[in-house]
Amino acid sequence: QVQLEESGGGLVQAGGSLRLSCAASGRTSNAYAMGWFRQAPGKEREFVAGISRNGRITKSGDSVKGRFGIFRDNAKNTVYLQMNSLKPEDAAVYYCAAKPLGAPDIVVLTPNTYDYWGQGTQVTVSS
Repeated sequence: QVQLEESGGGLVQAGGSLRLSCAASGRTSNAYAMGWFRQAPGKEREFVAGISRNGRITKSGDSVKGRFGIFRDNAKNTVYLQMNSLKPEDAAVYYCAAKPLGAPDIVVLTPNTYDYWGQGTQVTVSS
């Protein structure tokens, strides 16, 4: 089992940047594919980005492609979401998630597939 804790959220102006972190504790984090999701009030949870166990494969949601990037440091048991060119519509609670996988190069896209979730961190973007 793994515990996940997000940090790095806050208030930023449109066009600005934030970097979110997701620190994993418990079982070795490099046994997991990781993902970032977000949920705005009244909306469904949305896939933002995912990364494979070995960090070599990443995928991003259509709404953030070219602006957000995901990467991981397995030595630090941490996954990051770099968010650039933020827009007001990016405002949401951002969650990281973990899925134990044997395969090293699979990215998981669907929220229902993930087994572990953090508590979330709020991102607010002012126009």
